[in-house]
Amino acid sequence: MKTMDDLFLLTLKDIYYAERQILKALPKMARAAQNETLKQAFLDHREETEGQVERLQEVFQILGKRAQGKTCEAIQGLIQECEELLEDATEPSAVRDAGLIACGQAVEHYEMARYGTLMAWAEAQKKAEIVALLKATLDQEKAADKLLTQMAVKTIHKEALKAA
Repeated sequence: MKTMDDLFLLTLKDIYYAERQILKALPKMARAAQNETLKQAFLDHREETEGQVERLQEVFQILGKRAQGKTCEAIQGLIQECEELLEDATEPSAVRDAGLIACGQAVEHYEMARYGTLMAWAEAQKKAEIVALLKATLDQEKAADKLLTQMAVKTIHKEALKAA
C-alpha cells in the first residue's frame, strides 16, 4: 500500500466485508430480543444495511473496482461478543436486551468511524459522488445509534435494572 487510493480501497473492502457480516448477524439479534421495538429496530436496520451494501457496490463501481470484501477482524470480534452474550444470557429478558443494545451500538460506532474516515478521504480527493453515497450511509448509522440510545434510556435499561 503506497497511496491514499490504496488505503481507501483497503478500508472500503473492510467495511464491505463488515456490512455483509452484519446482514447475517442482525436477524439473530432480532430473534434474541425480547422487546418488540428493539426486535423491529434490528429488522429495520437489516433492510437499511442491504441498501448500504448496494451503495458500497456503487462506490466500487465508480472506482472501477470489483466489489470485494477483506476480512475485518474488528467486526468478527464484535459479532463474537454478541454471540457470547447470547450464550451467557440464554433466556429472553430486559437484561439480555440491554446487552444486545450494547452490542448493536459497538457495531454502529465501528461503522461510523469507518464511514467518517472514508468520507473525509473522498472529500479530500474531491470525489463528490462517493462522498454523497458514504454520507447517506453514515447518516443512517448515526440514526440507528441514536435510536438504540433512546430505547435503552427510555425503557430497556429501566426494565433491566428492575429485573436485577
